[in-house]
Amino acid sequence: MPKGRYLGEFELYVLLAIEYLGDDAYGVTIRRRIEERTGRSVSIGSVYATGRRLVDKGLLSTEISAPRPVRGGRARKIFSLTRSGTAALRHSTNMLSRMAEDLDLDVEIPSGETGELAG
Repeated sequence: MPKGRYLGEFELYVLLAIEYLGDDAYGVTIRRRIEERTGRSVSIGSVYATGRRLVDKGLLSTEISAPRPVRGGRARKIFSLTRSGTAALRHSTNMLSRMAEDLDLDVEIPSGETGELAG
């Protein structure tokens, strides 16, 4: 993967959420999926800013849905992975798996802690 094409942690979360959500991958559902899986509070602005950056990198595409069929229903910006996005996601998750291979990372996190790094 060329320099500048590596994924940051939050970019990886966004791509994973979009892959999981499929045709239902829009800002609110992406944010909800990341929050549910990581325990991390996520702003909708960070989801859209990251989505825009991943579109610029050629890893995502967007489509505007038809307005929802309810009074005042709005259209949604639906995100989907491009072929390059799928390849980047596969590459990053494979690299993470290789790096973690042979490590004993079964750490039980005490209740009340999220496992975030201090900093």
